[in-house]
Amino acid sequence: MKKDLKEFLDRIKPELIRLSDYIYDNPELGFEEYKSSEALIEYLERYGFNVEKKFLGFDTAFKGIYDSGKGGPTIAYLAEYDALPDIGHACGHNMIGSSGVAAGIAVKQFIDEIGGRVIVLGTPAEETDGVKVDMVHAGVFDNIDVAMMCHPSLDNNESGDSLAMCPLKIIFTGKPAHAASMPHEGINALDACIQTFNGINAMREHILPTSRIHGIITEGGIAVNVVPERAVAKFSIRSPETEYRDVLKEKVIQCAKAAGQMTGAKVKIIETGNSYDSMLTNKRLSQIYVDNLRQIGVDIKPKREAVGSLDMGNVSQVCASIHPYFGIFEGEEKSAGHTEGFRDATKTEYAYESMMNAIYGLAKTGIDILKDKELLSEIKREFNNK
Repeated sequence: MKKDLKEFLDRIKPELIRLSDYIYDNPELGFEEYKSSEALIEYLERYGFNVEKKFLGFDTAFKGIYDSGKGGPTIAYLAEYDALPDIGHACGHNMIGSSGVAAGIAVKQFIDEIGGRVIVLGTPAEETDGVKVDMVHAGVFDNIDVAMMCHPSLDNNESGDSLAMCPLKIIFTGKPAHAASMPHEGINALDACIQTFNGINAMREHILPTSRIHGIITEGGIAVNVVPERAVAKFSIRSPETEYRDVLKEKVIQCAKAAGQMTGAKVKIIETGNSYDSMLTNKRLSQIYVDNLRQIGVDIKPKREAVGSLDMGNVSQVCASIHPYFGIFEGEEKSAGHTEGFRDATKTEYAYESMMNAIYGLAKTGIDILKDKELLSEIKREFNNK
């Protein structure tokens, strides 16, 4: 089956490259991925998947299913395809979308023989709202045995950890006044905003060094001679532990409320999107993936340090999951994610070959689980224990 899987993937490799490049050439922000999702849906349908469009009411989400009708485990592959503002696919989601559908299609070629069911989920807006979180809340993963996806990166790395994250928007409302002739009549919303930053900065000494609080001021007044009536700040709060993220979230909220009391400004706090939980990698599932890649000569490094946040983290809390990385840079010169250099590296021959290896690893891992009940039992025992 290893040989047959490689032959199938070699045969569809040109199609997958065209698909990845098409998404690259048509970058779309979260919830606006109309061309990208349509291309991925059309590809799944061409290979016999039954696709539910506008899944859960999201215009660019989808759920593709192929069922052998023989019973057995359910394997899910996840696809992302949203881009970043101005810079396009600088996180490589063009390759994530292509690899997710490709792994599902590859497993489908063998599923009639071995049984089971394969699902491909199109998950919009990972960079912003994270529709995987909505899918978790809707129970989409309740009857899924394992969920997998892969992400382009600097190197090949095993699935590891991520930072839990909460996005906050804090709105301060004061009272306008002439800043020269009647400043005593005003309430300065910008002062409240700045004091919030000062409070957070004073707190940094006393939080765990693995955690992050970062923010910007998006509104701070309209004229220098008018006391600012409105100021707005946005923050992301991150920690390797979901519980500690929530502790820090409350501390940030208290800083904002205290700033409001100091200045007299009113404070409104909004969570601007879904909160992401930390990634809980299933080690047994990860080991199967790593072994499959090493069998075809791919060198894969241990998990990397948790530096970003993933809505896949929420999936991993309810379903055995992995989120490994594949390197897209040949040689020592590399560009960090969310840069033009990283974006353009997704259209190189080296990156294409690395993507195909990752697809093989995902597909072969799914096939192994469908064929071997004991593997799935080991994966589920670990998940249930955690």
